[in-house]
Amino acid sequence: MLSYITLTPSIEQLSRIIGSVAAPAFLLGAVAAFMSLLNTRLDRVLDRSRTVHGISESDAARAALRTDIPRLKRRAALLNQALYYSTVCAIITGLVIIVAFASAMMRLAHEYGVAVLFMAALVFFILALINLARETRIALEEYDHMR
Repeated sequence: MLSYITLTPSIEQLSRIIGSVAAPAFLLGAVAAFMSLLNTRLDRVLDRSRTVHGISESDAARAALRTDIPRLKRRAALLNQALYYSTVCAIITGLVIIVAFASAMMRLAHEYGVAVLFMAALVFFILALINLARETRIALEEYDHMR
């Protein structure tokens, strides 16, 4: 059985771990801000969708706006998927920090595991960014369509 003393990392070990989790901690903050942006965009798309759905067929002047419903659905789907990828990224990033500290407490080498987890988190963040770029492109086309 491991004693309490062997589970306690040294000050040097703790400072090294804190230094190595600085990048994941900053990524976690960036992902939280990014998710806020995605939520705001999704809210706008949903508000517009509700407005467009509320246009009656008898309103000839605005009935043409109903043709944007499929485009709004695509935008909402892309933003929803970006939020999913961002959430996975945040969870993996949190795991990076936990694994780094837990392995320090158990005096295990953690560099390879943390590196793989961090790369996985970045892959999900990139996927979320790609979906945001795709949604933005659709939004700009929609703007051109409305003229």
